[in-house]
Amino acid sequence: MSGHPCESEIDWVLVLAPFRKDADYIAALLREQRVEVVALRGSEDVAHHLAMSPGVIVIAHEALNPQIVASISEHLAGQPDWSEVPILVLLERAASIAKIRTQLERAWSGSRLLFHTRPIAQLELVNSIQSNLLVRLRQRQVRDAIDRERELRLELNHRIKNILASVSSIFQMTQRGATTLEGLSSEFKGRLQALSDVHSAVFEAGGEDVFLSSVVELTVAPYNTRTKRRINVRGPEIAVGRDAATTIALCLHELITNAVKYGALSNGEGSVDIVWDVCETDEPVFTLDWAESDGPEVSVPSRQGYGTRYVRSALGSLCGSTPEISFAPEGFRCHVSGPLRRLATW
Repeated sequence: MSGHPCESEIDWVLVLAPFRKDADYIAALLREQRVEVVALRGSEDVAHHLAMSPGVIVIAHEALNPQIVASISEHLAGQPDWSEVPILVLLERAASIAKIRTQLERAWSGSRLLFHTRPIAQLELVNSIQSNLLVRLRQRQVRDAIDRERELRLELNHRIKNILASVSSIFQMTQRGATTLEGLSSEFKGRLQALSDVHSAVFEAGGEDVFLSSVVELTVAPYNTRTKRRINVRGPEIAVGRDAATTIALCLHELITNAVKYGALSNGEGSVDIVWDVCETDEPVFTLDWAESDGPEVSVPSRQGYGTRYVRSALGSLCGSTPEISFAPEGFRCHVSGPLRRLATW
């Protein structure tokens, strides 16, 4: 056999058996059970097939030559921490199992070694291989769980940084407008509460729809005062899914933070307009526009910052089209549109 098995949830089996018809015999047994298998009689292609990451290796006594042992040892040395490759060794009845086990455990330390003596019943061999394919599946599931946990930690870390950046920008704006310590404390406390409210509204929605106007108003509330609105919002009342609301709120946080640092909210006169709409066509289209004005003159940055990259990626994924971002001299602009259905609860 020279072809490679197709990908599936259950891994495939590599059989190394150079003599008689063992390779074909084992391969036929496994294919009857719908197990993908590659059977080799020689050693010339072993390294190539090992590089394709078989889930289980079945090796006959006769294949335990120095070249194959070294190839498998090199393959195992490159395995990640979660991986313990099952290797089934088919020994002759007269073989010294203890001696061979000691040698192979030393050479193949990153494996799960199992020994069978021949002749072996078909059912015993197939059951052993299938049970170890399940072991391999469980290992991969553990790997996926570890990867997912790592992703969640990174996501949590990003969200915490995002919140802290929002708190910092809220403090900067509050400090610029405050004339007394008591006023600073009162305004800052109120804005933090508003920030808390938007996170509660979005993250505690529990999968239900959220009104976009509520999310946007809560998001911008910490940056407005009773006497002066720095961020103006308008748009029709539409319900969006929790994930869409989360994405929009986080993107607005990024845009607001950038505006506080560099844009229209970095001085006392600038303002921002956030406008969304729904165009009633054969398929309703959602549009969202961010427009800054009366801030410092804008120039195209020498490199794209993380916030801009995040907004491009997140809004692009949400709406299905890349946002149009413009560093116009009169003020930063961001426009995105996409099918309204993409904002719905799935």
